Amino acid sequence: MKKQIILFSLLFFISWTADNSSQSEEANAKIKSIYIYNFTKYIEWPDAYKQGNFVIGVVGTNNSLMRELNKMASLKMVGNQKIEIVNTSANELAKCNIVYLLSENAAQLSEIINNSKNTSTLIVADKAGAALKGAGINFVVIENKQTIEINKANIEKYKLKISATLVELAIQVK
Repeated sequence: MKKQIILFSLLFFISWTADNSSQSEEANAKIKSIYIYNFTKYIEWPDAYKQGNFVIGVVGTNNSLMRELNKMASLKMVGNQKIEIVNTSANELAKCNIVYLLSENAAQLSEIINNSKNTSTLIVADKAGAALKGAGINFVVIENKQTIEINKANIEKYKLKISATLVELAIQVK
């Protein structure tokens, strides 16, 4: 319960302070890296994905985000797994626990979905409508506040279990 209160507080603070129209790319990257790390606490992967490194693949180029994710990876772990951040493509998803699709690469969402059919990869996107088109989690800005959309069915079809706590924090898309 204490962890849930801390997560709620952290995500509320992040959402309250996130104004994409006025914040720098670095601040936005930091916010998103915090969100991505917190997803690992509230989504459960199958046993086969709990061995080796926990791989977060980024499709696209954003130096600020890569820097923040690598900083986070150097300080945190997912369970007993070391976090590994990789630049990846829509064709190299088999080893990723999470794939984050940058908005400028949103056209690759269909290819990512097609190439991840037999995996347990959480697809996170950053483009309006992505949760309706197959992403499990999508970053959105509403009233100048960063928040997330969750499509629970898209997450569960990859054999991932999502915590009710995370579902309650998000805008639910079906």
